[in-house]
Amino acid sequence: MKTAKKLGLAVAVATTMGMSSAMAGEVNIGFTGPLSGGAALYGENTLSGLRMAADEINEAGGFDINGEKYTVNVVALDDQYSPSQAATNAKRLKQEDDVPAVFVPHSGGIFALMDFNVEDDFLVMAYTSVPSVTEQGNPLTLRIPPTFDGYVDAFTDYALENWGTKLGMGGATHEYAKIWGQMIKKAWTEKGGEVVAENAMDYNKSADFFTGVSRIISEKPDVIFVGGASEPTGLVIQQARQLGYQGGFIMMDQAKIDEAANVTGGLNDLDRTVGVVPLAAEQTEAAQNFVKRYQEKFDKTPGSEAAYNYLALHALVEAMDIAESTDPTEIRENLSEAVTSMDGNKNPYSVQEIDEKGGFVVQPTMAVVKDGEIVEEEF
Repeated sequence: MKTAKKLGLAVAVATTMGMSSAMAGEVNIGFTGPLSGGAALYGENTLSGLRMAADEINEAGGFDINGEKYTVNVVALDDQYSPSQAATNAKRLKQEDDVPAVFVPHSGGIFALMDFNVEDDFLVMAYTSVPSVTEQGNPLTLRIPPTFDGYVDAFTDYALENWGTKLGMGGATHEYAKIWGQMIKKAWTEKGGEVVAENAMDYNKSADFFTGVSRIISEKPDVIFVGGASEPTGLVIQQARQLGYQGGFIMMDQAKIDEAANVTGGLNDLDRTVGVVPLAAEQTEAAQNFVKRYQEKFDKTPGSEAAYNYLALHALVEAMDIAESTDPTEIRENLSEAVTSMDGNKNPYSVQEIDEKGGFVVQPTMAVVKDGEIVEEEF
């Protein structure tokens, strides 16, 4: 038995050595996001897309740089949605793990990293739809989802036409939600609507929104603007219904209708909610293929944060392969070619290109919950 154990150990060591000799090395890719607190589910969903892409790349034998094979290793750090902690994490990821890129799923952290990413020489892979991220001209920042200014106009037009003119503001307090709130308020009033209540709430620290919601409802709005991570957004909507609110909701794009429905126990509470089309409702072959594979791997339905970050990591690695380099500037120069040349199954949102400012070009979508069903509307 001892001989057999020794033989088994020798085989294992030989196999490991053989694998090591076949791979030139490992490229670390950074992630900083909320992995604890009220937005933990959002952070984990984002990270799951990165891990799925990394697993696929590694299981396929890695990728090639100048004839040598490399694997991908995602190094994830928790920042609890704090911009200052995100900056600290990024410094650590660069210094300790020599990452060429850091994925960040919140605008506060993204702006914090953009203060020093060019000097420190790493790409900011920004999962945010805030337009100003790519308007600042940072040459090493990529914005992954489409900007939300189109959503603001489309959602506002639909709500004004179908539900009424009085708006209550009940979004979250983090930077991204503040920017969304400012834009929706401006669009609403410019289109002839009236803002009758404003009571932003901390979606990251609370699960009891009854007091804040009741203040908004007391002003009798026809529509309430809500949005943060999906889980607390679902709670805000559920508690508004429990307090007797019968009007509509504008849900900012960070929150997902299907994920909020998991909190509310179905779509009934979300009736008369306008938001983005959930990934699972997308009818393209690439989207449905991704949903199926994700469900098999994680035993749950993916949201857009998983899919967008999945495709972004595949594009990043494809760009390294094309550039024959892990240099951030060379990766950036080859990303647009990478996203259009990679296998369609790696691109569930059918990103068409990356524009000169660093934005992934995607066709935005709009959905409305009607009578317990998610219905896609013309954008």
